[in-house]
Amino acid sequence: MASTWSPSSWRSLPIVQVPEYGDDEKLREVENQLSNYPPLVFAGEARSLKKRLADVCERKAFLLQGGDCAESFVEHHPDNIRDLFRVFLQMSVVLTFAGGCPVVKVGRIAGQFAKPRSSPVEELDGVSLPSYRGDIINDIDFTNESREPVPSRQISAYRQSAATLNLLRAFAQGGYANLEHVHQWNLGFLKDSPAGDRYQELADRLTESLSFMRACGVTVENTPKLRSTSFYTSHEALLLGYEEALTRIDSTSGKWYDTSGHMLWIGDRTRQPDHAHVEFARGIHNPIGIKCGPSLDTDDLNKLLDILNPENEAGRITLICRFGMEQAAEKLPVLIRAVEKEGKTVVWSCDPMHGNTIKAENGYKTRPFDRILKEVETFFDVHSAEGTYAGGIHVEMTGKNVTECTGGAQAVSETDLSDRYHTVCDPRLNADQSLELAFIIAERLKRDRPAAHQLSGSIEAIAGAS
Repeated sequence: MASTWSPSSWRSLPIVQVPEYGDDEKLREVENQLSNYPPLVFAGEARSLKKRLADVCERKAFLLQGGDCAESFVEHHPDNIRDLFRVFLQMSVVLTFAGGCPVVKVGRIAGQFAKPRSSPVEELDGVSLPSYRGDIINDIDFTNESREPVPSRQISAYRQSAATLNLLRAFAQGGYANLEHVHQWNLGFLKDSPAGDRYQELADRLTESLSFMRACGVTVENTPKLRSTSFYTSHEALLLGYEEALTRIDSTSGKWYDTSGHMLWIGDRTRQPDHAHVEFARGIHNPIGIKCGPSLDTDDLNKLLDILNPENEAGRITLICRFGMEQAAEKLPVLIRAVEKEGKTVVWSCDPMHGNTIKAENGYKTRPFDRILKEVETFFDVHSAEGTYAGGIHVEMTGKNVTECTGGAQAVSETDLSDRYHTVCDPRLNADQSLELAFIIAERLKRDRPAAHQLSGSIEAIAGAS
């Protein structure tokens, strides 16, 4: 690992999971163009998120991170952005008001365009082509031309991210997140579902609390937290040329920040301590996530923490654990004990999606809801046994009524998958399944949190829900 760091120091180290562009000159031209574009997010916003994540480290909040497996150029539509944001608001209300815990909201959005792949090639009907690596790199259509990496797609990804962030900021600060609109957030197709019914009951209770607070003089007019919210963005820092181009020195602190998103994470396939992705992440001051899969051993984890967070700063590192239902009970305690022994400060978050992907008999890739729940339950059980804090959830989800993950209260079956299977990569929880998961986690949070931390029904909890 180099002793000095610059945004380009990663280029001298080994790298995996990156495309081979046929036109290096065009690639440099695009990266130079991006380096002169305005930042997508600001350093102060990233610092704000780090402070909120430090609260999670202190058991004062819970991290809700979720969104698309891979954003699509074709599906970039304001309704899709609104629906995802709306489900975030609903889940946050459930976790905060029912679970008694303020929520830090981080979307996999406005930058989640690149995907690592288990194989560099994909085969269909005897034809082999380069794998689809996300819209920022190539196209999902199975043709030679579509699978060719195209540098100019990075410009398209930047522009879509900018437009998405613009709308998200309007939703978060412009009145859409007003808690007095809590009933209006219910999606039409949720109204007759079990999760939708439970949400309606919770919304009624919240409305009663807001009425009481208004009578006491606490209103949305004099309490900004009741009418707006903080919403942050995140994505995997996979395509490092794009990330380097958007890395800037913050004028107030003199530190480097990657302005492509508030939080960046290193994937399970790119977390080699002596490789390029870790080298890049160690020099930026954004909050950093590390995906922790079954192959991660304790020595490498502690080495990563030493490299990425040498000052042991609270809120800097989130460990996103993705073991799968069968291995979580065995693998997670080992990592927790190693981190605790070294006195490292981290946010522990559960990704119950990536380790629980199966192929249905009809050929569709899916994730059974019961497997997802089992890993979440194991995550909480292990932390309870170890005396540590289960601080977050990381899910691939959408605000749409898709049929991609089987199970849930509405019992999506394998035969239903073909009805509304819209993902460009991995299966996502639909809005109903996401809300159902939020209720289950809220019940566990309420049961596990000490009485001193129970905020349900108080002004802090209600304000934190928006």
